[in-house]
Amino acid sequence: MQDVSSLVEQAREGRPRAVARLISLVEGASPQLREVMAALAPFTGRAYVVGITGSPGVGKSTSTSALVSAYRRTGKRVGVLAVDPSSPFSGGALLGDRVRMAEHASDPGVYIRSMATRGHLGGLAWAAPQAIRVLDAAGCDVVLVETVGVGQSEVDIASQADTSVVLLAPGMGDGIQAAKAGILEIGDVYVVNKADRDGADATARELNHMLGLGEAREPGDWRPPIVKTVAARGEGVDEVVAALEKHRAWMDEHGVLADRRVARAAHEIETIAVTALRARMLDVRGDHRVAALAARVVEGELSPYQAADDVLSRL
Repeated sequence: MQDVSSLVEQAREGRPRAVARLISLVEGASPQLREVMAALAPFTGRAYVVGITGSPGVGKSTSTSALVSAYRRTGKRVGVLAVDPSSPFSGGALLGDRVRMAEHASDPGVYIRSMATRGHLGGLAWAAPQAIRVLDAAGCDVVLVETVGVGQSEVDIASQADTSVVLLAPGMGDGIQAAKAGILEIGDVYVVNKADRDGADATARELNHMLGLGEAREPGDWRPPIVKTVAARGEGVDEVVAALEKHRAWMDEHGVLADRRVARAAHEIETIAVTALRARMLDVRGDHRVAALAARVVEGELSPYQAADDVLSRL
């Protein structure tokens, strides 16, 4: 068993090995997880969490790497949580994002961690909220969370980030497809990457039109900007950072940032509670009384809801 207080202290000093061990405890659902979260709690709430999502192939990893460079130029410490698809063999992350961000590997002001989805839908790993807390407590000013890129399941990022960035690219599908994927409902900033390709202006126009078809906005409401970039060359990335900072300032002014963080914590509490309840359900599933209730449901003596109420009363 590792000394949690020592690990937390080392992580707050910026030691990457301690940060790595804490996130490993989170990913592995260690028995020390509650102790870890309790020790980190007083040091969280500072980091600005930016979610980066979009379909595969739009350049999420390249854009994330470019954003890291832009934030580092301003002196900010940056954490990156790159959620990779799980290997079908090991269950671990495939590490594609780490390969693309190798240029930051030697920078002590950048911490990059790949996490596997492990079958979790929604483009995020189940342990992502706790991993974000670790990076926050470790002194990261900005935490960039890059999702796996699974198309229509991407909307989970909206519940985990302060600001959600949606990436599109010309030739990667029209605005109708984007609307079907639900991503036009979650974005705070939209980025048309690979803007040096034919069709980039048309993609931006179509996206602007689709956003205009959304719900009516009152004066002073946030209107998501559309920024064109060529992330591979770093073009337009400073404009993305400016849009992010503008959105953060707007959220601060209107109390939206605090509301989002409370909603995020409530979602996290609910997830932990439901996970604990599911574990207890597995414990009672073998109980002969549950089998007896199931038999009564089959016989039509009880409805499934009545049987469920009986089970819940025992938990």
